[in-house]
Amino acid sequence: MKKLVAAVVMLFYVGVASASDNALWEKSTLNQIVKRGSLEVCLEAGYMPFEMRDKGGRIVGFDVDMAKTMAHAMGVKLSLRNTAWDGIIPALLTSKCDIIMSGMTITAQRNLKVNFANPYIVIGQTILINPKLKGIVKSYKDLNNPKYTIATKLGVTGEIATKKLMSKAKLQLFETESEAALQVVNGKADAFVYDLPYNAIYAAQNEGKVDLLDKPFTYEPLAWAIRKGDPDFLNFLNNYLAQVKGDGTYDKIYHKWFKTKEWLSTVQ
Repeated sequence: MKKLVAAVVMLFYVGVASASDNALWEKSTLNQIVKRGSLEVCLEAGYMPFEMRDKGGRIVGFDVDMAKTMAHAMGVKLSLRNTAWDGIIPALLTSKCDIIMSGMTITAQRNLKVNFANPYIVIGQTILINPKLKGIVKSYKDLNNPKYTIATKLGVTGEIATKKLMSKAKLQLFETESEAALQVVNGKADAFVYDLPYNAIYAAQNEGKVDLLDKPFTYEPLAWAIRKGDPDFLNFLNNYLAQVKGDGTYDKIYHKWFKTKEWLSTVQ
């Protein structure tokens, strides 16, 4: 009799667990994407080479190509939602999009609001300086001085790093990275702190106007962000990333945007 009762109880809990799993899947963003037939991605065009506009006004870049391959693997269409950086997490949390694929650095503060998939690339902060400071400013430590003015973008890890490591310098914050970098070109700031990929490209485009200190002084893993409480979507993203890194798809896209310069002539 005891064995029979135990078996009945076990079957009950198995049934409850199964029903719970099904309910979780029904609510999953991944399930909604498949049912809807489209993957809706939040990003902010303007972060070379991850996402930017070409001369035809189309949003292109490394993250965009990764999103395209992901949507193709899901068998759905891709919808890009260009979103201001300070509103990109709120947009995700209010279901304006399914996922953020926009070169977002994993931080503890952000992780309290969203879940991150495994990092798809690791970068770090670097510095563009006014050419007149070449040989004088050799690292971020030299900029930690009240006589220097540093520009960066509002709400990014460049701001955090500058406040933490160069707190004595004057800080200028801008809505976009291009505005902040232009301060150095125009002689209104001594340095611009931002991610290595962007700074390397900007220096190549503005040779003689800025000088690049290309050794990263921070460790920053970038990852895709999704809403919390969605293990099915997170599982898909991590497995998908492992797959494209293993079958050559990731390397092909990486080579296109980070190893060649042909695309530079096609962007604004």
